[in-house]
Amino acid sequence: MNIKRMEPIQLRVQNLGKAYKRYTHSSGRFLEWFGLGPYHELRWVLRNITFDVFRGEAVGIIGINGAGKSTLLKIIAGIVKQTEGSYETNGRISALLELGTGFHPDFTGRENVYMSGQLKGLTRHELDEKIRDIEAFAEIGDYFDQPLKTYSSGMQVRLAFSVATAIRPEILIVDEALSVGDMYFQHKSFDRIRNFRDQGTTLLFVSHNPAAIKTLCNRALLIDNGLLIKDDAPDATLDYYNAIIAQQKASYEIQQAEQIAGKKVTRSGTQDAYIDHVQILMGSTPVRAFQSGSHITFQVVSVCRNDIEELTAGILIRDRFGNDVFGTNSFHHEKSLYKIKAGQQVIYEFVFPSLRLGRGSYSLTAALHSRDTHVANNYDWWDQTLVFQVLPGNTPYAIGVCDIDVHINVYTYNQSRYEYTNVAHAGGYVR
Repeated sequence: MNIKRMEPIQLRVQNLGKAYKRYTHSSGRFLEWFGLGPYHELRWVLRNITFDVFRGEAVGIIGINGAGKSTLLKIIAGIVKQTEGSYETNGRISALLELGTGFHPDFTGRENVYMSGQLKGLTRHELDEKIRDIEAFAEIGDYFDQPLKTYSSGMQVRLAFSVATAIRPEILIVDEALSVGDMYFQHKSFDRIRNFRDQGTTLLFVSHNPAAIKTLCNRALLIDNGLLIKDDAPDATLDYYNAIIAQQKASYEIQQAEQIAGKKVTRSGTQDAYIDHVQILMGSTPVRAFQSGSHITFQVVSVCRNDIEELTAGILIRDRFGNDVFGTNSFHHEKSLYKIKAGQQVIYEFVFPSLRLGRGSYSLTAALHSRDTHVANNYDWWDQTLVFQVLPGNTPYAIGVCDIDVHINVYTYNQSRYEYTNVAHAGGYVR
């Protein structure tokens, strides 16, 4: 991946590794204390991790549970010591790993703010200046001066996040810490994280939410079995991750094909059935650009290489930033096929009588699988199989990814008649 170099380097990780001792017998640790030889084996949870993060970058870290993501962040935050390799950081670090760590249940929220803040390296003077902002952001009212043991788990999350982000750090580390909070506070917290990022804070962000990775990050790392196997743009890394997940259900191989403008397309699957080609049709004419609101058909032409018990075809439309806009498949419409013989060609048509997308560039992903998702029997997942352009339609100007039909009424109050007049129906004139 060609990463834009933004000096200086905020974080450098070189050949980082972490191993834990696994004892084959309960007395092994005791015997080793007396120098009676090793009775353990090393279990590596991270190995040979190397990457640089530049100031102002927002880097997402993804991987299945147990891949080593949290261990990596704990090492960088100074909570866990690495077994091998090294890392260097430049600037103040604030880590949101296990919110509430260091809080005492018998102390009030205010007292815990001072205690937790000083453990994070903030001075008493800094906390005095920020205490009102922390209280206001947490929005827990009178509970701020009540013992922590009277708090709900959500209130503890609010307080912990507020003190952890009281002062903008040079490096912010977030490990799925906000997933337990309520939706309102999640949105509020993500706004603060985005503001930090926009002000130049370097972000390391672990999440299982693809939309959050795409929205917050301009780069993503994929950790699998303790190894860094992908370092690329979020969209490319997430597509590769989807292929890794699919591998748990079916064998496949990843094919990387260079495309126009240097973009990479991820294609994975067993190829028991494969996508021969995909077309966008307006009537019977193939198109790559059309007006919003047009009658459009996405045609997926597939071929079965082997006998298949069930075949589902799906499509996914993404905007130019890689955000999912719309997706569906034949299973959800009860149009999947069963017991297809080898050599059979199957054509799926996804017909949109009025495809009201907002103007802009979009990509289409197509997939063949069984059941409702490509995780089960993934035959062929073809990401960004084609790119298309949506042009302005005959509707009023709008922004966003949807061109939704909307009517606006405008009323003015006539004091002499004591009634409202619909200005829109009056030709736009105020009378």
